[in-house]
Amino acid sequence: MKKSRVGWLLGAWGLLAGVLCFSGRAATAQAAPSQVQVARRFLLAVVGGEWETAYGWLAPEVRQHLSKQQFQVALQPFQAQAGRYGKAISLYKLGYRLRGSETPEPFVGFSFRADTLGPRPRFQLDVTFRDSTARQVQGFGLIPLSGPVK
Repeated sequence: MKKSRVGWLLGAWGLLAGVLCFSGRAATAQAAPSQVQVARRFLLAVVGGEWETAYGWLAPEVRQHLSKQQFQVALQPFQAQAGRYGKAISLYKLGYRLRGSETPEPFVGFSFRADTLGPRPRFQLDVTFRDSTARQVQGFGLIPLSGPVK
C-alpha cells in the first residue's frame, strides 16, 4: 500500500511539473510581439498590398486622423518601390531619434532586400512608435537614403 501511494505522489508531482512547464512555454509563445516584429509585420502587409492588415497595426490615435483612403494614398510610394525591388525586406537599423527636448522616438528601419545589393540601400522603410513600450505603429515613411526618389 505504501509503495502505491508513493508512486501516486511521484506521478502527481510529475504531472504538475509537466503542466507548469507547458503553461510557461505557452505563455512565452503568446507573448506580445516586439517592436521589430510589429514593424516587420506592418511593412510586409504594406508591401504586400494588404491594406486592412497594415491599417490594423496603426495606433488608434493615428487611425482617428488617417482614413483608410488616405492611408492607401500614403502607401503608394512603398508599393512603387516594392514593384521595383520586390516584397522581401530586411532589418536595416533600429534605435531612438532625439529631437531637441522632446521625448526620444523609437524607430525601426527596414530596407528592401534587393536594394541592399549595392554599397548602401537607396531607401529605408521607417516605422516609429510612441514610446519604447508601444506595440502599435505611430508613424511610417519611405526615406530616400541616396539619390532622388523615382
